Amino acid sequence: MAENVKKVVLAYSGGLDTSVIITWLIENYGCEVIAFAADLGQGEELEPLREKAIKTGASKIYIEDLREEFVRDYVFPILRANAIYEGTYLLGTSVARPLIAKKQIEIARKEAADAVSHGCTGKGNDQVRFELTFFALEPNIRIIAPWREWDFTGRLDLMQYAKQKNIPITATAEKPYSSDRNILHISFEGGILEDPWSEPPEDMYQLTVSPEKAPDKPEYVEIDYESGDPVAVNGARLTPAALLAELNEIGGRNGIGRVDMVENRYVGMKSRGVYETPGGTILHAAHRALESITMDREVMHLRDSLVPRFAELVYYGYWFSPEMNVMRTTIDATQKNVNGTARIKLYKGNCTIAGRKSDNSLYNPEFATFEKDSVYDQKDAEGFIRLNALRLRIRSLMNRARHS
Repeated sequence: MAENVKKVVLAYSGGLDTSVIITWLIENYGCEVIAFAADLGQGEELEPLREKAIKTGASKIYIEDLREEFVRDYVFPILRANAIYEGTYLLGTSVARPLIAKKQIEIARKEAADAVSHGCTGKGNDQVRFELTFFALEPNIRIIAPWREWDFTGRLDLMQYAKQKNIPITATAEKPYSSDRNILHISFEGGILEDPWSEPPEDMYQLTVSPEKAPDKPEYVEIDYESGDPVAVNGARLTPAALLAELNEIGGRNGIGRVDMVENRYVGMKSRGVYETPGGTILHAAHRALESITMDREVMHLRDSLVPRFAELVYYGYWFSPEMNVMRTTIDATQKNVNGTARIKLYKGNCTIAGRKSDNSLYNPEFATFEKDSVYDQKDAEGFIRLNALRLRIRSLMNRARHS
């Protein structure tokens, strides 16, 4: 099969794995390699990758700024859905993979490439996320996953190969963990984090200060929403990416958004992950607060019943699937009246609601008051309760009759 591959588009980060993969593909497949690097707000200068990729053997490299598209079309939809995997993970890495894979397919079509490649290992979730997207968008595409083909067994083997082939890398044997970053979050796993009893070292964190070292005075932030999407911070309208970046800064200095969890990977094993998601944590809390006054009860409960499944679909890699299309359409329909402002109080790692208001609010103090009102007759509650208790009473009476 190797001789049939003429041109490959590789998802390229410039790290150890993908740096080695360029040379390995050329050596083992005799093919042309086109590198693709996506700027998802990882905070790194990507332009130096252009020279590095070409020196390593790539015939061409695409570097695309996808920050606005990523936040607008991927991050905001999962925030509208309040999607959290296993009640903890805000899906920062998961939601980025389908966009990268989609762009790879677009470049493969443009370049008439007959294959795509990635540096995901055969034990993780990312290989699934990339490849489900590849097949959903280009069903006959050839996929080359080097980690499932080569004889290298780990990072030390890759570093030795890189040394033999004069491939410039920055990885060292002492690196204690691996990380993945974009504008929504940064994740850490592996190495010293593989012991779930060990507390993560403080010097590992990059986006947030330690809650103990955060300011002693709380900071308040107001977020304006239109149809379920945040549009302004403290009265200043911002683009999606700029808004998330601003909240990352605000949340980070207050120690917001640290998560340490053991999660269930799609491939079947448990894995310990540590995450920093300052802006996303604030937006999740703000969105929930605004929904509490603008969404009908039964609509909210129906939507909430879909949240675990929605989060699974994102985590497992089914972004471009018919079931995801149905769920997104349904969830987005619930967001029409989610307009208004949420006020959030940030203090030493805590993110709490300080206020919410909306012209679409369904909350009416005249209905909810414990004082005298003109819209609710408390005597009506007796019939309401007796009717709802009817099946319970019948069950109890029947059980009593059987045992008498």
